[in-house]
Amino acid sequence: MKSWKKLLATGVACSSLLIAAPADAAYQLNDEVENPPFALKMATQIGVLSYKNPDMQHRADKDAIVVLSFGTTFKDQRTKAIDATANAIQAAHPGAKVFTAFTSHIVIKHIAEQEGSCDYMTPEETLKHLMREGYTRVAMVPLGIVPGIEYNYDVALFHEYKSQFKAMTLGTPLMYWQGQENQRDDVDEVMRSLHLPSYKKGTAILLMAHGTPDPSNAYYSVMQNKLRAMKRDDVHIYTVEGWPRLDDWAGKLKMHKVEKIILMPLMLVAGDHANNDMAGDEEDSHKKILEGMGFKVETKLQGLGENKNIRKIFVARADEAWDALTK
Repeated sequence: MKSWKKLLATGVACSSLLIAAPADAAYQLNDEVENPPFALKMATQIGVLSYKNPDMQHRADKDAIVVLSFGTTFKDQRTKAIDATANAIQAAHPGAKVFTAFTSHIVIKHIAEQEGSCDYMTPEETLKHLMREGYTRVAMVPLGIVPGIEYNYDVALFHEYKSQFKAMTLGTPLMYWQGQENQRDDVDEVMRSLHLPSYKKGTAILLMAHGTPDPSNAYYSVMQNKLRAMKRDDVHIYTVEGWPRLDDWAGKLKMHKVEKIILMPLMLVAGDHANNDMAGDEEDSHKKILEGMGFKVETKLQGLGENKNIRKIFVARADEAWDALTK
């Protein structure tokens, strides 16, 4: 079978051959391509994004890492999951100053209303602050799980602000590469890093993800396939705002004589979705729906950011963005 790169080269003629770059970089245009059009160059910008401003290369290096998180109004989860991950990235990069920005403007507003103030800024506010403070090189590190709408926002930020700095990079989310074209397999690595407990027959684990209207919602099917390859047929992924939904699994589990279900969030933080949608006491919570179907239900409220193995992966993602910034 022909590789997709050969097929693409055939489809757009000899002027747009592609070559594969290392896992932390984009797919790059072949050196034989002369005067590639802007759209073609943009199409190959995947992986870690990097930009060097030719007009600022004379400026001294002053380095910052911006950790991009959706955020949460749950103060304990900001400490245990988000701040803990940012602190791990800071420990790995003592020569740079780490800033945490919340991409959810609404979360920032609610924190200020509930707590009287909010120490977190939006990404736009953070980048403008760095410009005022004279930072010249910025590595942005997403704490997203898959490259969905949040990551699209991060990419837009990169292109909007990259020319304001001497150099800027944007790393990849927790799961990005899937082992295609000799790239690493982020999905397999993350599924194994969850270290999910094994239970006796008749017990199933439901991992609640967020879901997205973006086509990257397909990542959840890839995750499910990786779990099957790991012989974890007792673990199933569903989403709050995507596909599959809870009811896509509940009936099937009943048919397979599952008696007990363990509910766990597959999100950076165990915030509003985990505490209310998943484990809440309202009649429409996932726990109550499943109990109403006759299942025994146990909930485990721990965000991925509390998992040391997952934090190590986020540090590795930050390392890639940093390496691209400083090379």
